[in-house]
Amino acid sequence: MSGIEDILANNRQWVATKNAQDPEFFKRLANGQQPRYLFIGCSDSRVPASGITGTGPGEMFVHRNIANMVVHTDLNLLSVLQYAVEVLGVQDILVVGHYGCGGVAAAAANKQYGLIDNWLVNIRDVVRLHEIELLRIKDEQQRLRRLVELNVIEQVQNLAKTNIIQNAMRGDKPPRLHGLVYDIADGVLKDLGINSLDVADELEHIYATEAPHEVDGDANSYEGPNVDPAKEAGE
Repeated sequence: MSGIEDILANNRQWVATKNAQDPEFFKRLANGQQPRYLFIGCSDSRVPASGITGTGPGEMFVHRNIANMVVHTDLNLLSVLQYAVEVLGVQDILVVGHYGCGGVAAAAANKQYGLIDNWLVNIRDVVRLHEIELLRIKDEQQRLRRLVELNVIEQVQNLAKTNIIQNAMRGDKPPRLHGLVYDIADGVLKDLGINSLDVADELEHIYATEAPHEVDGDANSYEGPNVDPAKEAGE
């Protein structure tokens, strides 16, 4: 007994069903992918990316971590984001949180959990930024639900701060950024109504930077900034 018999049996059944429905299904998938969406969600097993969005294989590129975070030192996330935007050309990027998120609840608690505390500090930063609003909510469950929403909003803003998104926003077809929250209790996705262009414009004057310019035809050569940043700041 290997422990994965059910997984293998389910796979064979899925393959048989797909082939019966569409004999060319796997041949098309093998030719490459061109997903419309990038899904950045929580690792929670109750929040399956394809299941809650009604998308199939090849339609959605997926990155998941604890509490659907966009952390600027996370090379995994940044690699996924760059590939999705610059190679696959996704049209919509979804940051999807969920009510009842264990990561959010852990960040809100006054406890230590070990290694993961270093990750949860990013959510505690969200608490710090919105402390007054959260303190006004007396009911603990409602406060946690609101923190889930605020965390998603902050992660969308973190997306907009990356040079990957800032550069894409200068292009002809910039990706749209969305913040969604999934309610496990009823299965419904809630759109937080984030306007990605407004978010990008609001942050552009601080986070937008220029890419290195070419020197003698070598795009990899970089001579440094044209103006000393210290002098430019009047120092």
